[in-house]
Amino acid sequence: MDNLAYGIIGNCRSAALISKNGSIDWCCLPEFDSPSVFAKILDDDIGGHFAIKVSEDYHIDQKYYKNTGILLTIFDNGTDAFTIWDFMPRYRMISNEFHSPPDIIRYFERTKGKPNFKIDYQPKLEYAAGETSTYVKEEFMVSLTHHDKFDTIFLYTNFDKQSVVQGDEITLKSDGFFQLSYNEKIFEPTVEKAFLELTRTQVYWLDWNEKTPEYKKYNEQIRRSSVVLKMLSYEKTGAVLAAATTSLPETIGEVRNWDYRFCWIRDASMVIKVISELGHKNMAKEFLKFIIDLIPDKDEKLQIMYGINKEKKLTEHTLDHLRGYMGSKPVRIGNAAYVQRQNDIYGILMDVIYEQFMKFKTEIENIEDLWTITKGIVWVVNKHWEEPDKGIWEFRTEERHFTFSKVLCWVAVERALRVAKLLHKTRKIKKWSILEQQIRKSIHDNAWNDQVQSFTQSYDSTHLDASVLLMETYGFIDAKDPKFIATVQATGRELSHDGLMYRYKNQDDFGLPTSSFTICSFWYINALNKIGEHEKATYLFEKLLSYSNHLGLFSEDLDFETKRLLGNFPQAYSHLALIETAINLSNFITEEEEVRGNVG
Repeated sequence: MDNLAYGIIGNCRSAALISKNGSIDWCCLPEFDSPSVFAKILDDDIGGHFAIKVSEDYHIDQKYYKNTGILLTIFDNGTDAFTIWDFMPRYRMISNEFHSPPDIIRYFERTKGKPNFKIDYQPKLEYAAGETSTYVKEEFMVSLTHHDKFDTIFLYTNFDKQSVVQGDEITLKSDGFFQLSYNEKIFEPTVEKAFLELTRTQVYWLDWNEKTPEYKKYNEQIRRSSVVLKMLSYEKTGAVLAAATTSLPETIGEVRNWDYRFCWIRDASMVIKVISELGHKNMAKEFLKFIIDLIPDKDEKLQIMYGINKEKKLTEHTLDHLRGYMGSKPVRIGNAAYVQRQNDIYGILMDVIYEQFMKFKTEIENIEDLWTITKGIVWVVNKHWEEPDKGIWEFRTEERHFTFSKVLCWVAVERALRVAKLLHKTRKIKKWSILEQQIRKSIHDNAWNDQVQSFTQSYDSTHLDASVLLMETYGFIDAKDPKFIATVQATGRELSHDGLMYRYKNQDDFGLPTSSFTICSFWYINALNKIGEHEKATYLFEKLLSYSNHLGLFSEDLDFETKRLLGNFPQAYSHLALIETAINLSNFITEEEEVRGNVG
């Protein structure tokens, strides 16, 4: 399928991807990182799906119900029409707990005529590693596998179950439903209960979205992206996933295929910072608790990433029986990068901790824990900042003195100083101030290159890197500083291709990257806006928005030539950067918009 034409539904426990034709092609139950139930996206033949088949005279359209995570797929042939409302239930119960079962509900609303369709229901449990058999029982259909592990999935419906399993034609005379559940239900689902779940889930999303402020421009994109970020959060522990999928390739037919169903401290911290800006306090509080729970010992170094249930060992395996997205092998589960050292994570985490102190100081119940973590972060940075690391892009071979890592070590100490002043912990200030100045001097002395007139990817290098554009965002350098302006201009000249950015152009472990890392294009647009090139930034931003899929969703990468979406999907990194850039640009109105009055 071209351009990852999928919508995501989710309930902060798991998620599913649904194609523009209404087929569930990816879903893991009961949780995000469980083995897949449907994995057609990774193998057209054996992966498994839950599709709706209609005759060719039907026009199919798809959209989200406004400001929610509920996906509508509309089938209409002029005479007959129906809409499928796809969602994973989520709402607050009387007990104040959230109801978020490992379920998908597909509510079929008849809108006119007598529409006909067939169901193509092909669950393939445990990553389709063995045979899955489906049986019709009195109350439900049950699918099970005995391969290596025993696993089951249950499907409830008010349609004729035999017709569903056999793929016979069904006429929709009144509303109907399917409820796919990891668990057998104690109380049998009905169409009335499915409608009630739909209504309650609608209210949940509308209430959640109401907290998001209004901006002068790009409100729709900001709200859609914020819902995506919420769907990628895991309520049980406070973890935030990098993406909902595994092994969608950065380039078709190549081997840069990774499992992103984990919590990277960097990605998650950036998400939390942005989502806090939008007023969603609970996600921030839950993530901070996730971090506190991970650091029991004062001298324990942070891993760069963890499992969503706080697992520390994320051993990487390949699923050789799956042919991969468009033949891109291998399909990986687990991620070997968990053992890497990336010194930037301390600064990114410390930045989030500082933000929470600033916004919610009187509400933070873990204030002593966070002060302990703050001291521990500075201790680790002091001990390790002069060492090379793998960097933000996770080079799997040599370690270097990456500029971004050094800048974020500086951020760690600088934000810790701010926290110390907020808490009146003056005994730390002198010692930490000396360290902060040492790191700052080291970066200015070693990362600036007169020859290329830019801060470079690593010390004593001529290579440019898009991550260096974040120096201003983190407060290391002023936007008006001639060195920052020169860095933005040099980076644009060297790494921009038709408005899209390379991360870097030097060879890495897998050769020269051939796709654009989407977050880098947002970083460049942001940097242009900061140095006063507002019109160019707005033009590039709106051009970049046009490369999203039909629902406004982004993956990790974009093909430079075709502009098709590549990489894991939907990508938290891309959507957090979209929000940040949209907010910054919404404060600037171009001359053309002034004339049009187009500020809505």
